[in-house]
Amino acid sequence: MGNQEECTFLDILSENKQGKPHGIFAVCSAHPVVLETAIKHASMVGYPLLIESTSNQVNQYGGYMGLTPSQFSRSVMDLCQTYKFQEHRLLMGGDHLGPYPWRELPASNAMQKASEMVKYYVEAGYGKIHLDCSMHCGDDDPTKPLHKMLIAERAASLCLVAEQAAANVSEPKHKPIYVIGSEVPSPGGLPEFEEELAVTTVSDVKETIQLTRNAFLKKGLESAWDRVIAIVVQAGVDFGDQTIHSYDQSKTTDLRQFIERESRFIFEAHSTDYQSLDSLKKMVADHFAILKVGPELTFAYREAIYALELIERQIASTLAITNPSEISGVVDRIMRKNPNNWQGYYFGSASAVEFSRRFSMSDRIRYYWSDPEAIGAVRRLFDNLKSVEIPLTLVSQYMPVQYKKVRNGTLPASPQAWVEDHICRVLTKYASAMSWID
Repeated sequence: MGNQEECTFLDILSENKQGKPHGIFAVCSAHPVVLETAIKHASMVGYPLLIESTSNQVNQYGGYMGLTPSQFSRSVMDLCQTYKFQEHRLLMGGDHLGPYPWRELPASNAMQKASEMVKYYVEAGYGKIHLDCSMHCGDDDPTKPLHKMLIAERAASLCLVAEQAAANVSEPKHKPIYVIGSEVPSPGGLPEFEEELAVTTVSDVKETIQLTRNAFLKKGLESAWDRVIAIVVQAGVDFGDQTIHSYDQSKTTDLRQFIERESRFIFEAHSTDYQSLDSLKKMVADHFAILKVGPELTFAYREAIYALELIERQIASTLAITNPSEISGVVDRIMRKNPNNWQGYYFGSASAVEFSRRFSMSDRIRYYWSDPEAIGAVRRLFDNLKSVEIPLTLVSQYMPVQYKKVRNGTLPASPQAWVEDHICRVLTKYASAMSWID
């Protein structure tokens, strides 16, 4: 893709507008192993890296990761320095920034907290801001759709806060760029299976653009409007508990033709996790130039950790591992004790819900890895495996892809390396879709 060192994010999006099969994927995860692996992978392959955190993951109160925007940004920067990833090739993004975490409060209170959060994000150096006020707040009428003008006005009020915060940042890299619009359903995957997802219509996109533009201009945000680069739409892709909605190019023809006539905007697609490489390539060709991936990365992490637990169990039955991690049981116990982050997503019999807690594609487990008990169990798992020589037959049995790489000398015989390699399979798929890997 030419000189990757000199290619900026806006350059890439511009090339996509010109019909070149280039794009950007956003790593939407706050999990430390996922982040470390993504930075290593981007450094090795040579592509610019977009890392995003959501309003649920990271906010002024810590979010479910227990990190404020400045703490999360600093941790990412530290990893970049450790793995010699050039800072100018990193873009930090805030995803679904709006009242979502406080949507049960009255709108005035929820928007006040959302404004404070946006300010924290911009002050922490986040350069890409997705403004999302599409959700009902506590005193909005839940029986009626939220008026699109109200959504636009709330987004504009948050943009004004972002612009004021950016003006007070000393030595800013650049002024924030913005993304507007929101896919349906809410971030993080479908709560239940739907037979078919409604693709956003061109008329809805036009209305979103016009209403948001008017709301921005009423607040004197002409300069900010010029930095709105993308619109989030529903491309008919999503995933649920055990289901995947695959991309159907025939259903987005009108969207593609519309965006090709637009001089500046591209589409941003959320919840593209678990799509095939072929589907992702088609999305990039259809000007979904920013693709989000998150749960698939932590799903891969969970797969690898649970595979290592199976190896640990087999070793413990014959060798001197007297304190096995029992990591899957530990995590499930934590989830049952604190059900708020999965109860509204998993349905059916008790056994079906238990299965989903452990293996669902929506991967609600990702909310629980930062629990101290889970951290301790993971540490114990790796300590146990370091204390013994792991038979290659067990690696072949439970991690066959990594076994082949260990055998041919392209992967160290290290459990940590095996976990990272499994995550890299997802990163490689997205890098290939963006033409960073042939």
